[in-house]
Amino acid sequence: MKPVFLFFFLYRCGLMLALTTNLMVWIAGVTEESLHQTVTNKSVLEKAAYSNSSCKCKYDSCKIFETGYYYLYPFNIEYSLFASCMTYVMWKNVGRVIDDHVHHHVKFRIQGILVGPILGVMVMVAGLVVFIFYEVDVGKEERKNRALLMYYVMNIIGLTLMSIASLIGSVMLHLKKGIHVSGKNPIRSLDIFLLLGASFGHFIICYFTVVAVVASKGVQYLNTLNLVCSLITIIELCLQNAFIIEGLHREPYHEPPAVVDTIFVNQHAFNSQSQKGKAEENPSMDSLQPNHNPVCTTHSTPSDMSSQPSMSWRRRVVKEVSAFLLFCNIIFWIMPAFGARPEFDNNLGENFYNSQMWVPIVNIGLPFGIFYRMHSVAGLFEVFHTS
Repeated sequence: MKPVFLFFFLYRCGLMLALTTNLMVWIAGVTEESLHQTVTNKSVLEKAAYSNSSCKCKYDSCKIFETGYYYLYPFNIEYSLFASCMTYVMWKNVGRVIDDHVHHHVKFRIQGILVGPILGVMVMVAGLVVFIFYEVDVGKEERKNRALLMYYVMNIIGLTLMSIASLIGSVMLHLKKGIHVSGKNPIRSLDIFLLLGASFGHFIICYFTVVAVVASKGVQYLNTLNLVCSLITIIELCLQNAFIIEGLHREPYHEPPAVVDTIFVNQHAFNSQSQKGKAEENPSMDSLQPNHNPVCTTHSTPSDMSSQPSMSWRRRVVKEVSAFLLFCNIIFWIMPAFGARPEFDNNLGENFYNSQMWVPIVNIGLPFGIFYRMHSVAGLFEVFHTS
């Protein structure tokens, strides 16, 4: 075996070891969190926590670490998934040769893109306000229903706007003239696979929620809002995935080169006319002029930059939609990542499926859902950048 092939083999083995290790860390974290939320018996809880009633922390820092671990748990889970994805990209690109001419230099411009970012920031601010009220009121039994009502209404409005924007963006991408990317690209293929795979986290939670609401006998306004929110989430995921995938399969837009007006001069005719005029004015100077060889001269004048056509309305719409969806996905990533758990605060799923089944469903689907929003932000930024 040649040394270079031996190096590639060892490199691939090391990357695969890192990939499987990160996946095992993710599975262990999800399992631990599921057990922590599933246990209801005090003795089992003490056994799972490796402690007893006589062992209690007397320092304030213990409470800080406990609260911090609760809020940092999604980031710990996302890191393991993200590290696994990056390791897989490195593993696929070991020994891959890339031509120099395939690199695209695309300028990043936000000039004239205002509607999408403004609407996205408005949705983001409204989501932060609702999230703060939700976190404050959901712990109080008398205000719990109001907190859930605000959360569901905000999600329904935001997801509806995102669905409409994704549909408009997909239509504009089909109407916009562009070349589809040809050839295999492991990074793009992985982006699409992760986008579709991570969206199944939301699909799983929404599916079981819809089943629980439809099968439950009592009709309550919170359950109705939960059902509508789950259905709109499924629609929004499908439309947004279609928009991002279509945008990633398009060749990056290249600015047309500056147009240069070139004037070709007939040197023989120009010299003869100029010499004739000079000879008529000063005949004595004609004999003193040196005999130059005729050379073709050109005169280039760059065209006025203001006369170049501005950004087409189709490209502008795609950029506006990408910016709007980007900000919306940020707020829908922030809320579950920092502690919004309507799946547990609303007792429908736990009462219908029992905690032993509902808690693992949420704890497996929720990290994928958070990862989906984070990955969607990256994909939407790429679509905005290349459109």
